[in-house]
Amino acid sequence: MNVVPFVHEGLGNSSYLVELGGQEALLVDPDRSAERYVRAAEDRGLRIIAVLETHLHADFVSGARELAVAIGAELWLPAGAEARFPHRPLGGGQKVALGGIGVEALPSPGHTPEHLSFALHPAGEPPLLFSGGSLIVGGAARTDLLGPQFTEQLTRDQFETLHQAFTVLPDATLLYPTHGAGSFCSVGSSGERTSSLGAERAGNPLLTLDDPEAFVRWFPSTFPAAPDYFYRLRAVNQAGAPLRSELPAPRPLDADAFDRLRAGALVVDVRPVAEYAKAHIHGALSNPFRPAYAVWLGWLVPPQTPLLFVLGEVPLGAVVDESLLVGHERLIGWLDGGMHAWRENGFPVGSSALVDAPTARRTLIDGATAIDVREPNEYATGHIEGALHLPLGELANRAEEVPRDRPLVVYCGHGERASSAVSLLEARGFTPLLNLGGGMTAWREERYQLAKRGS
Repeated sequence: MNVVPFVHEGLGNSSYLVELGGQEALLVDPDRSAERYVRAAEDRGLRIIAVLETHLHADFVSGARELAVAIGAELWLPAGAEARFPHRPLGGGQKVALGGIGVEALPSPGHTPEHLSFALHPAGEPPLLFSGGSLIVGGAARTDLLGPQFTEQLTRDQFETLHQAFTVLPDATLLYPTHGAGSFCSVGSSGERTSSLGAERAGNPLLTLDDPEAFVRWFPSTFPAAPDYFYRLRAVNQAGAPLRSELPAPRPLDADAFDRLRAGALVVDVRPVAEYAKAHIHGALSNPFRPAYAVWLGWLVPPQTPLLFVLGEVPLGAVVDESLLVGHERLIGWLDGGMHAWRENGFPVGSSALVDAPTARRTLIDGATAIDVREPNEYATGHIEGALHLPLGELANRAEEVPRDRPLVVYCGHGERASSAVSLLEARGFTPLLNLGGGMTAWREERYQLAKRGS
């Protein structure tokens, strides 16, 4: 069977277009950018007849309902999801035939309580397993997204899923997980997106742990930080997000109109780090457009916030797609003519320092404080001596810990998160602010000393 993966590198997720034969196809775990799936199917002469969801997603807004309405495909969801829009519920152990191919819904709770994995059984070929987050390459997905009161039971369920759910399938079964490398849902994943059951049985460390009590104690301790929006998107997907056709499109705004509207909105500057540093609107959030853009928009910006954009050369459509992906739907408009138009109309322009590693080091020697906005696992592998560790997702709530009596050198892995941090600190009146261009990568290239872990 031909399987076409669609990988979102920033979210670390995959969805799959599966050719069934007879010019029919099914789709597994699509996100909200529905048009690309339809276009890919049409390019291959295929018609999508069914959309399958393994679970209620917490890290992106599902495109399943959008596709079902747009192309009339059957929509199959786990019965336990209790979704409140038209769909066909699937129970664990239920079998259906789609396009002449048998599809078996395997109960695989843990990542979520309603989680199903789908085994396809094409004649004369190895089975295909679409495992969502129940089993991923080198690991499994986290079990804490329903809240701490459910984590222990879901972790027990995950242990049982790993050891029992797929025993009926042979080693040759091809594995197609939804979550993977780069996903904040994933734990212990390798850099590979797909695998086989045989390879996972031989090499996935979670499958070697045979003590459920030890697993329950250890597994939750491995979870990375969870972006705030994870805890609200599950409910969005259960209710069914508005169709994109129901949402107003952002409109071009001249500088005067943009200025009038920004009093009740947040300006998001999606231009590259250097362009933001050179000239930006005071109070704008710097979120450079890149694969991780959606993650940080969802994490840093409260839901229902009206958004205005400074685009530069970034395509509006791409920004809209990624913003909608994490549930931001109040996209008001964008600055027509960009920062040039803003300056030409006499509005004030801010700037911030983007410095190289030697300059940052001299500034620190002279008394500045380093602010490390990376995640804890990154910080533990090496950081600037004396750096104040404030992960970007926590910075707004911990800004009182930042000193105001000295310059601040902000850094991350490469510079994009540091640019966001600089913009958050600037909006709170901190100055002077320096972004270490190239981040820890540039610092390491200079072979400057690093501290480890808590030092």
